[in-house]
Amino acid sequence: MPSLRDRTSRFGVLAALLATFALGASTVLASSPGADVRLSNDFPGGGYVSADDIAGLPHYSDDTLDECSRARGRQNEPALAINPRDSRVMIGSANDYCGVFNDGDDDDGAPIASGPIWLGYYRSEDAGGSFVSSLVPGYPGDTSTLGELAHIRTASAGDPVVAWDADGRVFMGAEASDDPAGSKKTFGDEWVARYVNPDGADGDTLNDGSRFAGSVVVAKGASAPNLLGKFHDKTAIEADRTDTTCSGNVYFAWSRFTGNGGVGIYFVRSTDHGATFSQPMKLTAGVHDVQLPEISVTGNGHVYVTYGQFEDSGQQVDGVGVVKSTDCGKTFSKPATITNVHAMGLTDALLGGGTARDCGDGIGTGCESGYTFFRADTGPRATSDQADTDHEWVYITYEAIVPGTQVETGTTFGWADEQGAGGQSAVYYLRYDGAAKTHTTPERISPVRDGQQLYPDLAVDDGVVHALWWDTRNDVNNDATSMLVRPPGNDADGNVGPSFDVFAATRPTDGGSWTSDVRLTDFTSSGQWEQFGGRTVPFGGDYLWIDSKNGTTFGTWTDWRNTVPGTDLREEEEDETGADVLQCRFDTGDGVISGDTCPRDGGLDQDIYGDAAP
Repeated sequence: MPSLRDRTSRFGVLAALLATFALGASTVLASSPGADVRLSNDFPGGGYVSADDIAGLPHYSDDTLDECSRARGRQNEPALAINPRDSRVMIGSANDYCGVFNDGDDDDGAPIASGPIWLGYYRSEDAGGSFVSSLVPGYPGDTSTLGELAHIRTASAGDPVVAWDADGRVFMGAEASDDPAGSKKTFGDEWVARYVNPDGADGDTLNDGSRFAGSVVVAKGASAPNLLGKFHDKTAIEADRTDTTCSGNVYFAWSRFTGNGGVGIYFVRSTDHGATFSQPMKLTAGVHDVQLPEISVTGNGHVYVTYGQFEDSGQQVDGVGVVKSTDCGKTFSKPATITNVHAMGLTDALLGGGTARDCGDGIGTGCESGYTFFRADTGPRATSDQADTDHEWVYITYEAIVPGTQVETGTTFGWADEQGAGGQSAVYYLRYDGAAKTHTTPERISPVRDGQQLYPDLAVDDGVVHALWWDTRNDVNNDATSMLVRPPGNDADGNVGPSFDVFAATRPTDGGSWTSDVRLTDFTSSGQWEQFGGRTVPFGGDYLWIDSKNGTTFGTWTDWRNTVPGTDLREEEEDETGADVLQCRFDTGDGVISGDTCPRDGGLDQDIYGDAAP
């Protein structure tokens, strides 16, 4: 194939193919501000290329990349960062399942799901107009030239996060678990990959972050089956771009789970541009159930780690916690609480006993309500403006139940983090002044009453806060009343339909009001497709993403517009419509049903899309 350093062959042909595919994928409704763009191009005519190809080295491919070029597989939990030196360059990522069927078929002709779930690397050099899709090196079976620089020990990766420094380097963090030997033990490692400009900080900025320079494990888990050892998860990353003595530092944080139920936020830093990292440091001593760290660096180089803290045996309440470093991440303050929240969280009762955060067919189990939904919980997100040297402000958003909206659902399903308790989930915003340890009154970003809101994110650039979130105001099966007591897209009988759009809004950093909501998505899609757990439950990941640099703003989300519906032969009777995906199974004899023989035909087609945002 032509060298990817040739910009015409690299982006022009692929962009044309993507435009043709997008027009043929579905009938879309007008939205603002532009046409949706696909980041994960795992379809025939699109394709994935290697990191070697992106760096201009001799062409390389393998079974995984070949599979990713035809898979029509699953991607979720997108991340994206815009190059602060050149906003034409964007790097996106996601949990990418495109290579899972790369290793042959079983005796019934069903492809075997034995390949890696890995981090996608999606590169744009035209401000998000099109993306070339790749994988971060180091996945099992990667024998590429640059893959030799990946010093990691696991067979899967997820929870991607992305950050740029000020000199053309981009850093991508991940958690990783599966054993390459195929055993049931899980490692639970955390690692950071780095990409550089091959010509250094003085090179053409269009080449920033284009050459993989290696990856390093920053925290090792303790091996044990089923995540019961010391397991690291829920990642965050940031690089210092300030004009301070901390400039160039890279910071990484995560949640550490242990088999006995303890959870803490841990942190490392790099002072050599991601080549090595410090020993892990616990930030949340004395605080119990904590998750979902976020790292913010203010214009004076101070480091803030915010996180969600959740009620634990009566020892604390749901809220947003924070710690602060004034010495470039060497040491941190004691934990403090910024604000309490009325946490949202989807929950139900499993048939046969127990609780569930997601529900589907279950093939013999399922949930008592009969509804189909993926997991969603309160998850605070935070950021800061490193160019703002006049303030020490951290901007925070989260989803929570609106006071006064809580009602009984009449079923075992619940919105308000407990069974049977409904209510409206809305996205909230506050600005925290780290110097004064004060914050603005939490306020709703969008006051719309007819719709549930979840998975918010925000970015700040040049005096403007940019926010986006998932919104169900266009839910085909629910209105302002029924949406309080049922999951998105579900009617009273558990039949599901389209419900999810992405909306966005802006406001000044120093006050004022939020603008009217803008719909980013061109297509309202259903998040209830049963594509996980052996085609039994849905999954949408745990977050969406937005970034803004130098006047360019771009948002990304998980999307199901290309999913192909079908029926599930394993169901003795259909208990709902609109959730089963295309799958090709047959009775192998004595009532035994085969595996899915056509997983590449669209039933698993979950994608990452994005668009320019206000």
